[in-house]
Amino acid sequence: MEPPALVTTDFLLEVLVVDMARLASVELGAEELENLRFACSEWGFFQVVEHDVSRSLIEEVKAEMGRFFGLPLEEKRRYEQEPGDLEGYGQAFVVSEEQRLDWADMFYVVTRPTSLRKPHLLPKLPAHFKDCVEAYSTELKRLAVSILGSVSKAFEIDGKEMRELFDEGMQSMRSNYYPPCPQPELAIGLTPHSDPTGLTILLQANDTDGLQVRKGGRWIPVIPLPNAFIVNIGDMLEVNKNMEV
Repeated sequence: MEPPALVTTDFLLEVLVVDMARLASVELGAEELENLRFACSEWGFFQVVEHDVSRSLIEEVKAEMGRFFGLPLEEKRRYEQEPGDLEGYGQAFVVSEEQRLDWADMFYVVTRPTSLRKPHLLPKLPAHFKDCVEAYSTELKRLAVSILGSVSKAFEIDGKEMRELFDEGMQSMRSNYYPPCPQPELAIGLTPHSDPTGLTILLQANDTDGLQVRKGGRWIPVIPLPNAFIVNIGDMLEVNKNMEV
């Protein structure tokens, strides 16, 4: 099978943008709900703008993660993944010494419910870093609940059903760092995948292009807008009988 072709940024296809302020508007809400429905059913990806997550918190998260990945290796290894566990500092899905690894380091922690937190990870982070992660996870949970509420309206899904699925669900935070690669044409940051979740909310830390969405057998580059989040409808939502993603 031929690999999907890459579409350049000159191509007309672009991931759609959903405006949270318009969704909340009495006058514009219905039109924006239809935009959201189309984004979910045709793409499974969209960018969210006019959300309530403060720009200062977003910049603080970017700075803290940059400082973490800039630490000496021995410092980062204090939070190293344990054998057979994805949480912590390291790489994703390492199952053998022979496999090809993604060109990326990651730091992954479960943030909610608090009963699932590993005692050697989030509770042991430097105080300012920990407080930043706590604040960010709280704001992202609030944003996710708002997005899921709008998705349920757009697809006429019972709001109670949606709440039962996700209100007490697990929330995690994963940060990926892609170091400079001497031969980028021979490497891949993250292998193609779908997310086995309800919703993934992505924040890009800089202006370097990298994220791509597969549509119609082609890879479409996602150009992040300023102060926007990129939202991926995960597998748990895609299998809902009312959604045609």
